[in-house]
Amino acid sequence: MSGNGAVQRTSMADQAADVLLGRIRAEEWGLGARLPGETTLAAQLGVGRSTVREAIRQLSGRGVLSARQGAGVFVAALDVRDDWDAVLQRADIVSVIEARTAIESEAAALAAERRTANDLRAIRRALTVREQRRSDLEEHIDADLAFHRAIVVAAANPILTELFDGFTPRLRQTMIAMLRIRSAFGGAEDHAAHERLADAVRAGDAALAAGLSRAHLASLKDGLR
Repeated sequence: MSGNGAVQRTSMADQAADVLLGRIRAEEWGLGARLPGETTLAAQLGVGRSTVREAIRQLSGRGVLSARQGAGVFVAALDVRDDWDAVLQRADIVSVIEARTAIESEAAALAAERRTANDLRAIRRALTVREQRRSDLEEHIDADLAFHRAIVVAAANPILTELFDGFTPRLRQTMIAMLRIRSAFGGAEDHAAHERLADAVRAGDAALAAGLSRAHLASLKDGLR
């Protein structure tokens, strides 16, 4: 474990964290045990103290170690109970989906009541583009967001549109992360759900449009479990 540069140092810290986790799994240190000091660990691992600190920080973030000010570093768990980054990412995705539901279900209802002929053409065009872009993940997300934005615009409420547009960068990033977790996107049933939503807006059925929007987003949330 040697080398120069920030990328290599990060790699060294990752390796050091893996070695420490392996020793903890082997119960070299029991639950609640205090780890040796940074200098001792650095010598054992053949790395610098800064690398040891970063490795400890990583394992603390994953719930394996607990650093206590002035007392040292202690074993808080004998293994990683889950991929901690994935847990946090899923929690973030759920929050975004809940916010989408609040904005989009109301927008769908209003769109069904207020849509114009121009709005319906825009929604239909966006739906067609969405269907055509079902192979590349990021293109699919962009086409999907354009479709949902067309419905929000049809609600004729500038505050909802402003909220959606302000939310879009975070929303795009989160949807990409979600679909990478699920490793599947652009399926026939998913697209059919969007067609049903467009049909409800065109038919002027506010309750159905809101319900379909809510059900679609709830299915995304359920897919993370």
